[in-house]
Amino acid sequence: MNKIRILTIILQYIVLPAFLFTAELTCKTADSSDVTTESFIDSLAEEIIQNKKENQSVKAGEVELSWGSIKKLINIEKIIWVFIVFFAGYYLLKFILKILRILARKSTRYRLTLNGILPLVRLLGWLIIIYIIVIIIIQPSFVIILILSAAFGIVIGLAAQDIVKNVFGGIMIIFDKPFRVGDKIQIGEYYGEVFNIGLRSTRIITDDDSTVSIPNSEFMINSVSNVNSGETNCQVVAEIFLPVDANTTRVRELALEAAKVSKYVYLNKPVSVLFSNVLKEKKSYLKMTLKAYVMDIKYEFVFKSDLTEIVIRELLKEGIITKDF
Repeated sequence: MNKIRILTIILQYIVLPAFLFTAELTCKTADSSDVTTESFIDSLAEEIIQNKKENQSVKAGEVELSWGSIKKLINIEKIIWVFIVFFAGYYLLKFILKILRILARKSTRYRLTLNGILPLVRLLGWLIIIYIIVIIIIQPSFVIILILSAAFGIVIGLAAQDIVKNVFGGIMIIFDKPFRVGDKIQIGEYYGEVFNIGLRSTRIITDDDSTVSIPNSEFMINSVSNVNSGETNCQVVAEIFLPVDANTTRVRELALEAAKVSKYVYLNKPVSVLFSNVLKEKKSYLKMTLKAYVMDIKYEFVFKSDLTEIVIRELLKEGIITKDF
């Protein structure tokens, strides 16, 4: 449209005066001429008016064409295919994730690896579904994509800020990998095993078998402690209070032996026993801290209970502690 306007200006202010000047010379020199300056101006004016009408009809045609292209995006056939692809993709993705979880449960060696790729598979699956629906089925023009993107951005900015923060946090967890599915983490007051990383929230199972859903935005502003960092083993700490005059040498021997005889212990990493003095209820006590590694994180709490039971039983046998202590 800008080109037509420029041509019109050139025609009015450059070409028209030149033709007028030539026409006047022709009228003066020619003896028999039916063409006058006034008639030439009238014909040229009619031609300009006709061009304007054609330009207006072109603009109207463009509006009809763009509205028609929008109507083509919405039809029964495309709506049916969108529903088919969406539900087929949803159940196929759900089936794939279920197979991966079954394989992870059956394989101790690859359990954390398989669990770790679950969020990435879920994200890629939904991206593929969205790509098929938008690009292959709907096939919107570039202008419509820009318009819808702008509208979507306004809606998000006004009504869905928290959701966007959680989704962004979920994407950062998937790619930055501060923890993976199967890791034991501590965030705030919650400690447990990660069993699902979604785009909106991450769910963990605590030691009392409770499921806690934590918004992903919390992981971007709070510190997270990862106990095993992708390994199947992790450190377990058992604490036992003793009389302040207890024989620490003998207690250490009993604690080390108790850890080594447990069926859950992972002996490729060191077992350590530490002592510290604590004040509790206005009395001084000796606190023994026994640190050992469990062979599989799913036995963490069982191993901790096993260590405590064995050590206390041996301490009672040795007379280091009594039932009344």
